[in-house]
Amino acid sequence: MAQQHHYRAAVTWTGNQGEGTASYRGYSRSHDIEIAGKPTIAGTADAAFRGDPGAHNPEDMLVAAISACHMLWYLHLCSEAGIRVVAYRDEAEGIMELGGDGGGRFTRLVIRPRVTIAAGDDAERAEQLHAEANAKCFIANSLNLPVEHEATITLAKD
Repeated sequence: MAQQHHYRAAVTWTGNQGEGTASYRGYSRSHDIEIAGKPTIAGTADAAFRGDPGAHNPEDMLVAAISACHMLWYLHLCSEAGIRVVAYRDEAEGIMELGGDGGGRFTRLVIRPRVTIAAGDDAERAEQLHAEANAKCFIANSLNLPVEHEATITLAKD
């Protein structure tokens, strides 16, 4: 039997400015994302959709989730392979296109991990492990588009 993990989040709209959604411009897109036992995340819509540019939006969080999921799998696989990652930074990017009806979808997700491994470790194997991490990433496996990888591996100086 397959093992299941359950995740729950509560989203509460906090943007009623007195008249609810009486007009498109008359309400805030602010909301709170609550997950039991964790700090509340203040969310909003993207600034292009009348959101607060200083708060997280669902699109940002999707790109961050892909990046973090890949990183966690990659670190795990490197540790199993005896590759010592000493630094990791990803600058992921998502491209969303809007349709004529106002709906949209992500058409491209790219992660760009910059990984530094210990001097003397196998850089070629470290590069190969990105494909395996992608294949195991829960988030990437749940999407209807591929996640592209543009990884760079650097050896640390002795």
